[in-house]
Amino acid sequence: MTAKSIRARVRDELTSEIKAIARRQLATEGANLSLRAVARELGMVSSAVYRYFPSRDDLLTALIIDCYDELGAAAETAESAVDRADLLGRWLAAGHGIRDWALANPAEYALIYGSPVPGYQAPRTTIGPAARTTDLILTLLADGVAAGTVAVPAAGTDPPLSPLLAAELDRIAALACPTVPRELLSRGTTAWIQLFGVVTFELFGRFQNMIEEGRRDFFDRQLRVMAAYVGLR
Repeated sequence: MTAKSIRARVRDELTSEIKAIARRQLATEGANLSLRAVARELGMVSSAVYRYFPSRDDLLTALIIDCYDELGAAAETAESAVDRADLLGRWLAAGHGIRDWALANPAEYALIYGSPVPGYQAPRTTIGPAARTTDLILTLLADGVAAGTVAVPAAGTDPPLSPLLAAELDRIAALACPTVPRELLSRGTTAWIQLFGVVTFELFGRFQNMIEEGRRDFFDRQLRVMAAYVGLR
């Protein structure tokens, strides 16, 4: 093994260890990360940590990308195990994959779907990882349209789209799902928001004294209601 490859391996290991310590901090301090605290736990001087992550924001960005990728992978793995023709099954699997990951990683979920971190602005490198779960619902809609099993809402069924919103939906469709009509894309967006809304309510304690033992069943019902609304069968 060359000296260069050894240095690269050591750097990768230290980078992973720094991120692991920072993720433990998330559970106790939220997004209020401290590179100095990370350095202390690592047994290094803070200046050494800055060679790997020049600022707190750089470390936050690395964690955010990792969390989005892990969440996306959880949803994709669950969804990929279902027969491609079973749109409802794929939607349910993806939804439960998202919820299961969130329950297992509440601090990480709060980092990416909780309150914005004051003073932090996510760079464009987070967009691709963040879009992985969104791409799943768009793929489901496109597959349903292609198979003829998802119908476009009839005229007058939903409230009319304003010209501004129609233009926004057309822009999204052109970028990600050109075969999905704007009315169907609007419903799909609502379903996606509902999915994450229920997960967020559960993790942030909004179901206390309301829904206690039946939370998984409630979530599953919400997924099915949204599937019927979108037309996933």
